Amino acid sequence: MADRVTVIGWDGSPLTVAARSALGAATLVAGAAHHLDLPEVPESAERVRLGSIGLAARRIATHRGTAVVLADGDPGFFGLVRTLRAPEFGLEVEVVPAVSSVAAAFARAGMPWDDAQVVVAHSRTLRRAVNVCRAHTKVAVLTSPGAGPAELGLLLEGVHRTFVICEELGTAREQVTILTSDKAADHTWRDPNVVIVIGGFVAAAEGGGWIAGREPAGGPRGWALPARAYGGALGEGEADLLRAAQLARLGPRVGDLVWDIGCGSGAFATEAARTGAAVIAVDRSPGSCARTEHSARRYGVQMQIVHGSAPHALEDLPEPDVVRVGGGGAAVVSAVADRRPQRIVAHAATRDAAELIGRDLTEHGYDVECALIQSVELDVRAWTEKERSVAFLLCGRLPDRAP
Repeated sequence: MADRVTVIGWDGSPLTVAARSALGAATLVAGAAHHLDLPEVPESAERVRLGSIGLAARRIATHRGTAVVLADGDPGFFGLVRTLRAPEFGLEVEVVPAVSSVAAAFARAGMPWDDAQVVVAHSRTLRRAVNVCRAHTKVAVLTSPGAGPAELGLLLEGVHRTFVICEELGTAREQVTILTSDKAADHTWRDPNVVIVIGGFVAAAEGGGWIAGREPAGGPRGWALPARAYGGALGEGEADLLRAAQLARLGPRVGDLVWDIGCGSGAFATEAARTGAAVIAVDRSPGSCARTEHSARRYGVQMQIVHGSAPHALEDLPEPDVVRVGGGGAAVVSAVADRRPQRIVAHAATRDAAELIGRDLTEHGYDVECALIQSVELDVRAWTEKERSVAFLLCGRLPDRAP
């Protein structure tokens, strides 16, 4: 094992005394090409070009001497410190930090970033990173080759966002470009870059908060809010308890994309968006689309609203993680199941309709459960019945997808 391992962050500014001292004593230096070209790197030191951090960590673990690892920005923030400290390598490290690339990007843009979400986009997480950009008004995306500004822009089709693209921060080739998301695919971008994605129904809140990122579960306390919270009477399948059960079965979370088909008043779509998930709400009624947009603006959540009839309106939508089918019956459920979301919920007014939906989900390979949900609202002044709602709730879970 190396006698000493120092991880030095580099942001383009002159190295600190501590960083120069560590480099001067190094017998092995690992980093990207522009790091290894720094004049402070000793001529006699072994140089390891960073490609796979895991391979570099194994080499450092077997080195007898003093090792230094150079990294862009703050190496403890989505950086290589986590890999180097993994139990399989057994390395204890000292860290000399620098300004993170995210902090530098927001500084170049002249914007605060305590209210921003920060995500990493690579081949496995690009879709989820895009969903965070759909759901939030300010997101910093740490990109990678094949998951950069062009790919973000293409996957945000139909959602207007502004991109602040910061290329090669801290170098002589640093460049900051501001454009709309639909133009990002028209350019070739240099790596590494950070993309600040801003926009949505509501501007980011002014003033300080108490927690970094989006305040969790903003808006009124509780779920399945009553009809008056959405401007009055709700449609079939939007009863409070049924909505609460649907939300519980789907369990939307940050990074997910939720489809709400037959969104009605927008009650379910709004509450799904309040969890931090991205939401696409679909309805054939212009009035329902308008009510849904009003609900989203009222509660300060982001969503894409599509006016059209399912299943045809679903053909060009991005792949969902979980889906609520609020209208359209078995035909729409079947079209949704063809897209293989992790979970689907639907409701039916009769047992025959519930059996038809359940059989279709089963034929598509879903594990199906069904419950009869009955709610009775009482007037507590006289303890008499005011309103009764009865529905079959169906939930399909795809066993070969992550829970």
